Amino acid sequence: MTTMPVSGITPAPDLEDGDAADLVVRNAKIYTGDPDHPAAAAIAVRDGRILSLGDDATVAGHVGRRTRVVDALGRRIIPGLNDSHLHVIRGGLNYVLELRWDGVPSLRQALAMLREQAGRTPKGQWIRVVGGWTAEQFAERRMPTVAELNAAAPDTPVFVLHLYQSALLNRSAVRAAGFTRDTPDPRGGQIVRGRDGTPTGVLLAAPSALVLYSTLAAAPTLGEDDKKTSTRHFLRELNRFGLTSAVDAAGGFQNFPENYRTVTELARDGELTLRIAYHLFPQTAGQELDDLRRWIEAVRPDEGDEWLRLNGAGENLTWAAADFENFSEPRPELAAGYEGEFEKAVRLLMENGWGFRLHATYDETIRRDLAVFEKLAADGLFPSGNRWLFDHAETVSRSSLERIAALGGSISVQNRMSFQGRAFVDRYGAEAAAHTPPVKEMLELGLPVAAGTDATRVSSYNPWVALHWLVTGRTVGDLCLYPPDRLLTRETALELYTRGGARMTGESKVKGMLRVGYFADFAVLSHDYFSVHHDDIPHIESDLTVVGGRLVHAAGDFEGLDEALPPVSPVWSPVAYFGGYQATLPPGVTGARQADRLAEAVAASEQHRQWRAARGFTPEGPATTEVFDPCFVL
Repeated sequence: MTTMPVSGITPAPDLEDGDAADLVVRNAKIYTGDPDHPAAAAIAVRDGRILSLGDDATVAGHVGRRTRVVDALGRRIIPGLNDSHLHVIRGGLNYVLELRWDGVPSLRQALAMLREQAGRTPKGQWIRVVGGWTAEQFAERRMPTVAELNAAAPDTPVFVLHLYQSALLNRSAVRAAGFTRDTPDPRGGQIVRGRDGTPTGVLLAAPSALVLYSTLAAAPTLGEDDKKTSTRHFLRELNRFGLTSAVDAAGGFQNFPENYRTVTELARDGELTLRIAYHLFPQTAGQELDDLRRWIEAVRPDEGDEWLRLNGAGENLTWAAADFENFSEPRPELAAGYEGEFEKAVRLLMENGWGFRLHATYDETIRRDLAVFEKLAADGLFPSGNRWLFDHAETVSRSSLERIAALGGSISVQNRMSFQGRAFVDRYGAEAAAHTPPVKEMLELGLPVAAGTDATRVSSYNPWVALHWLVTGRTVGDLCLYPPDRLLTRETALELYTRGGARMTGESKVKGMLRVGYFADFAVLSHDYFSVHHDDIPHIESDLTVVGGRLVHAAGDFEGLDEALPPVSPVWSPVAYFGGYQATLPPGVTGARQADRLAEAVAASEQHRQWRAARGFTPEGPATTEVFDPCFVL
């Protein structure tokens, strides 16, 4: 019966196997997210759904001879996290090829990883560091130089992407990408050159990131079998942090159906460990409407299953309507007259029952899009019940939020300011940054809001970094962006990462909280999110992640309980040696935090001395320097 040593639960007599729970987790502090029943101590699961919630006595009657019983050891359990904007499909296809600097605390360590990886990467392959980090996280507070990349990997092409801002290429990568002094700058991008016109290895998004992504697309890709292995390991990496669902936001160079084939085959074989709702993004400027018409004729949103389902179009509908969010560059001016084709695309989707999402960073873009929607509202197309939303919306105004609410829209926010907050402050000022994005106003107006990361090429996929940002208002470089009255409570932030994501996919009646009949998606946390010091939130992981009653990730005291994975392939993969996110010890258990706590204790001692002095129990004045130690009294 048991998976771990437990006490207090025995199989119920005469319980038929078909009526018994498949899994019981007990001795837990369960936060259900259900306002009607917010807490429990035990949970029973059958056929992938929650059978019972309560205490040991509540679930005991569901324990049969074959029930798997796990003792949570008093740990905190939360509903499974749901990233509402994650490029999970694209990320999975490339995960094992990438050297991740997510969480690396110093540039020195990052370059050492790069140097070591260069020694095992075979000829013809690239080393690629693709997002999830910022110079602000490093102790040195700077990016690497091209010279440092050349020294670390003199013969292996190296591509290092930094947010949506820039990329660094070593000498070998410049050659492999085919850049010469005659290569023209692409539209919206810049190839930085030396005095003689030779590319230096620096690419700038000015402000379009297409120059960065088109260069990365020139790197070798995996074979079909390795793409499956890569995707399975990436999903397991997401499970490591308690993620059980994600909404894939598509993106540039993510073609349908070829780039979706891997997750489709994994879903068919029952090998997904993360529930995925995906979007379709027209890739070729000038034929967006043709692509949308073909997709509408072939499939309908929500016709998938609980593991893989189409959620709509976007995050671009037409290329001309897309803004870019390199906060180190001025806001882009979109082309005049893009609204004509954009209106046709939106009308086509709304008339055929398709939802959509739109990449929109700046209020200027959002206002132009809303004018199109309000024009279509005269024909009854808004609000119509179709799910639609703006992504990002960093500088959206209150008046635009009111218009979004009137048209039945939603907003998905990401913690890009965790990584780009310093650049935003430098360009627009601290006062503007304090309202970027205005999450509190969104919630006050009753807008449906969901949280995510926009990983993997900007922010890290670690959801706890995003939750830390929502709760503290601080960047990964510890820059404080928001005053206390603009911060979210831990409960509200978690709700945006659970029920919020479920609302974006029309699944709020089956997931997003722990309730009888809902999907059995939950995480047993390494540290209690509700009680740890706020500096420790980014260091939380899941020690046991359950999706549909399956134990898909297990670590620490639960190690070995999860499903087996094939080994990482190819064998030289950076993931095989370094893993993904580079975890560091929570500050709460490090010397610095320990010293802080000692200082607090000393301060408390001084306050106590002053209290005693005020009451005549000790002499006035500073603490005596005379030491009395009875151990040394002779």
